[in-house]
Amino acid sequence: MTRKSILAFTSAIAASAMLAACGGGQGASRDQVRAVGSSTVYPFAKAIADSLAKSNAAIKSPIVESTGTGAGMKLFCAGVGAQHPDIENASRRMKKSEFDDCVKNGVDKIVEVQVGLDGVAFAEAKGGLGLKLTPEDVYKALAANPYGKPNTAKTWKDVNPAFPAEPILVYGPPSTSGTRDALKELILTKGCDANPAMKALKDSDKEAHEKTCGEVRNDGAYVDSGENDNLIVQKLEANPKAVGVFGFSYLEENSDKLMGLTMNGVEPTYASISDFSYPGARPLYIYVKAAHLDAIKGLREFVAEWAKNWGKGGLLAKQGMVVAPDDVQARNAKVAGEFSLLNGTELK
Repeated sequence: MTRKSILAFTSAIAASAMLAACGGGQGASRDQVRAVGSSTVYPFAKAIADSLAKSNAAIKSPIVESTGTGAGMKLFCAGVGAQHPDIENASRRMKKSEFDDCVKNGVDKIVEVQVGLDGVAFAEAKGGLGLKLTPEDVYKALAANPYGKPNTAKTWKDVNPAFPAEPILVYGPPSTSGTRDALKELILTKGCDANPAMKALKDSDKEAHEKTCGEVRNDGAYVDSGENDNLIVQKLEANPKAVGVFGFSYLEENSDKLMGLTMNGVEPTYASISDFSYPGARPLYIYVKAAHLDAIKGLREFVAEWAKNWGKGGLLAKQGMVVAPDDVQARNAKVAGEFSLLNGTELK
């Protein structure tokens, strides 16, 4: 046996021993993969779990939980062992602070795989207000302190004279959601930075800039609707004058009831997200705990099942995921096959 083989074997034994020691009453180790995280990624992860269970009778269907990206990262980074999840589903990239938290808790070997694309969609019921939005409009409507002053806008007309004098009511994701993070980064901050003074603030006081540009109002105009995006769909159906914010796949799935609102004149569509012409386009990820690869049965196969199904005409596309460009697919198929580790220095 070569030195490399011995090291690999020893590492696998150590990982299994650690999982056994940390089992938390769940036996020597789990016999089922456990994934947590994004509500946007959840239906895709569930479809992959079901596909794996059908194609391989020897593997139990993975457990997939919708916790929100931020809350999922906390669970994922809490430690190595059977009581901790193996995979984190994320609708945004891992933050450097989250990576550092992982490392601090012994989760120092992480594999990052981009599985596809999605968009932060703004939508309403058919026959709704028909707003033609820009990032500046959204910022003025939803920021807690737009341009450093308390938000006094009550109606859409207060935001933009071209809009109707209807009360601002937006149902959206909570602060633990990756969709909320994407809303902040891709829409709110861009709307904020359209103002020269705010753009200058970014250089002079980063913390003040982040708070002014990204903090969402809590006076009832924006309603935190939890991690169940289907609940937002139901609220929009019940109130055609309300606006909802969620992942594009939920808009596509409910296209018979809802219509997407344009952003900078661009509709949220499969095509506009795949070429990033829609301002709210974003990548989707899974993060894999490398220390669990040889100890949790089915983990390697679960990751492989993603790569098998994320191409054009694959299961994920049929479920509504926007397919990533060919070069992105190829690069991530290599990562998923080799389980190459994430270098935390490239994170923000």
